[in-house]
Parts: sequence; structure tokens; C-alpha cells
Amino acid sequence: MSAGRSTTPVLLVLAGPAGSGKTTLCERMVAEVPGFTRVITSTTREPRPGEVNGVDYHFFTPEQFDQKVMAGAFLEWAWVHRKNRYGTLASSVLDPLAAGRSLVMNVDVQGVDNFRRAAAGNPVLARHFTDVFIDVPIPELRVRLGGRGESEEEIARRMQTAELELRERDKFSHVIVSRDKEHDFAALLAIYERARARVAAAA
Repeated sequence: MSAGRSTTPVLLVLAGPAGSGKTTLCERMVAEVPGFTRVITSTTREPRPGEVNGVDYHFFTPEQFDQKVMAGAFLEWAWVHRKNRYGTLASSVLDPLAAGRSLVMNVDVQGVDNFRRAAAGNPVLARHFTDVFIDVPIPELRVRLGGRGESEEEIARRMQTAELELRERDKFSHVIVSRDKEHDFAALLAIYERARARVAAAA
């Protein structure tokens, strides 16, 4: 990996249906590409055993989360399963980018829309932001979900959500048609190189 990468940080935001492999792709970028870290997002859910505040998530009470929302501190946030809220603080993205660190994260398509709106009003975010959709053909997606041991009810729910998400793919700057882990990772690395070149040219 070239030394110049640390001076041209990018923000890769991945979206795609459950079973598309986006979490694995994020983990590999952090593990295998120097200068990459994952975005630490925020939540109102209770920490699970072993989770550390500020490392796994920023854990907030509902009241604290409300205060952050009112202050405009989030780039995006949403309710998940109508129970807890998750969001991305602007500082969790802009501060690492300013320090020269590249970032990768996965959010739902609604979250990516919110990032696009935030980028429209923030030139720094707009310059570094690259959105990527992981597309999986519906028959293949059903096979993958079935292999994860999900219940039929859960698979049906996820498939319904996936069909809605797949309708959003044309909004994305980049689309990876998923085949296997190595193909998908190579495709993401190629997108990263193009994004890095774009950021460097705009500097």
C-alpha cells in the first residue's frame, strides 16, 4: 500500500440487503487496508457484555440522544425495530477524516440518503463521501439467508425489506453485483482507488 493513502482519506458508505456481505467487507477494509478505521456510531440500546463506550458504539440514554438530535449533531439517525435509535455523529466522521484516516461503514438506504443530504451542505463531507450498494439477486439472497439459520418468518421479513432496498440501487454512485467474498472485496478495493484519486484531485 502506498504511503500517500493516509493523506487522501475517503469515506466509504456501504448499503445493501441483509446477507449481502457488507459487514464482512467493512471488516476486511479495516483489517487489510492501512489507514482505514470504522466509523463509531451511536445508539440508545444498552451495551452488551464486553462492549466499550467509544470503541464499539457511543452509548447514549434516550435523553442524551434527544439532546444531540436537537443540537444537529447527527449526520443521520433512525429508529431500528421501533425500539432503539442508531445514528452517526458528524464528529465521528469529520474528525477522523481531518486527521487523515479513511473510514468505512454500513448503513441502511435511508441512512445513505441522509448522508447525501448532509454532504449537499458540507463541502468537506461531499469531497470524501463515496456510496456503494451491494446488490444480490433475490434468489441468491434467499439462499444466503437460509444458510444463516434464520427462521422462515425472519427470512420473509428480510426479503420484503430487501426488495425495497434493491429499488434504491440506481441512486448509488457505485454498485457491486455480489458473487463471492473475494470478488466483492476486489471490487470494493477498485472503488476505493477511484475514490482516493477523486479526493486527491479535488484537494
